[in-house]
Amino acid sequence: MKRFFAILIFCFLSTFAFAQADTTQHVISGRKNSIQQQKKTYVIMISVDGLRYDFVDKYQAKNLMAFRTAGVQAERMVPSYPSLTFPNHYTLVTGLYPAHHGLVNNDFYDPKRKEFYKSSNKAKAEDGKWYGGTPLWVLAEQQKILTASFYWVGSEAPIKGIYPTYYYDYSEKIGIHQRIETVVNWLKLPAEKRPHLITFYFPEVDHAAHNFGPDAAETQRAVLFIDSAVNELNKAVKATGLPVSFILVSDHGMVKVDTQNPIPLPQAVDTTKFIIPPGGEILELYAKNKKHIPATYQSLKQSEHDYKVYTKANLPAYLHYGEKDDRYNRIGDILLIPDLPKVFRLGPGKIKPGQHGYDPTKVKEMNATFYAWGPAFKQHLKIPAFQNINVYPVVTTVLGLKQTEKIDGNTTLAKQIIRK
Repeated sequence: MKRFFAILIFCFLSTFAFAQADTTQHVISGRKNSIQQQKKTYVIMISVDGLRYDFVDKYQAKNLMAFRTAGVQAERMVPSYPSLTFPNHYTLVTGLYPAHHGLVNNDFYDPKRKEFYKSSNKAKAEDGKWYGGTPLWVLAEQQKILTASFYWVGSEAPIKGIYPTYYYDYSEKIGIHQRIETVVNWLKLPAEKRPHLITFYFPEVDHAAHNFGPDAAETQRAVLFIDSAVNELNKAVKATGLPVSFILVSDHGMVKVDTQNPIPLPQAVDTTKFIIPPGGEILELYAKNKKHIPATYQSLKQSEHDYKVYTKANLPAYLHYGEKDDRYNRIGDILLIPDLPKVFRLGPGKIKPGQHGYDPTKVKEMNATFYAWGPAFKQHLKIPAFQNINVYPVVTTVLGLKQTEKIDGNTTLAKQIIRK
């Protein structure tokens, strides 16, 4: 009995400690901005998960409309394929397509490691070996510029052995006012300790649009909450008197799907021969033995209905998601891509009315948002749609960072929107 109570107390204390850690700021000691870098400007990069390219207008988010009018607004920003959260957040901070940086899906299988990466698994998210490329905060820290993160995909992992100087484990327990206060406190630190790049993430629009659909009143309320919060953040940062520029992006859009008639796993798929991670807008089949691929592919092609079937070798090249692009061998051998508004359902769970992941060149609702304002950017500028791989060079140019490896993006956007 004593042993039982000892275990119970240990579990309680462990759970309490974990909960405490979830909201505790991590600080990497011993770092400081070099004297040269202390003279640099400041960038706050905000992600509003699921903020479709037209949501600000659709729901009349007045503050965001004012910020974009004062600065730069893109007609829309085109996500990389698949238009999912983890691949695109990491693309935004690496300038690489998902197949080139390794996060090819929210959940995927790595045949070489014989492991699953799951976006909801904290241990996987914190394992730096899953992440390729050089995220912006790693590049900055390597060049003696301090960074901070109030959430971003990859920011909790030691990528190339480096964390942001200041960062938090992902948790939705910390209220917006506390988060804004933390950002202001970072900017009030002495010059040698002050972060010049801050990432800041909002999940609310994505949650609402998934659960209630992109046209729901709940989604409108989430967009207006973001509108108010970004305005509060902008005012608080402006009061510091520092030259801070803002970049506001989203990872993808959202579209209404058919919740009543999902596609079941086709009968042609033998689950004893293939490993199948969960997926709705893209289903990836990993063959346990490559010899099973041709026959299964042919059977799927013959029964193809409400979806398209590809092998990794014949996926359209413009998606940058096929065999030639698969640097980490993490893309499925066979891919099933549903036709909008269809989704796959592998288990008993309900289909949420709002979804994303589709080809953004064919489904406009997948397209994302890009605004930029502040001293680094031109004023009253509207620009056409562009690919999200080009955001990385914007930040490196503003902060004067030297890119140390080849990326998929280029400096065309940076030259277009940054003040000389």
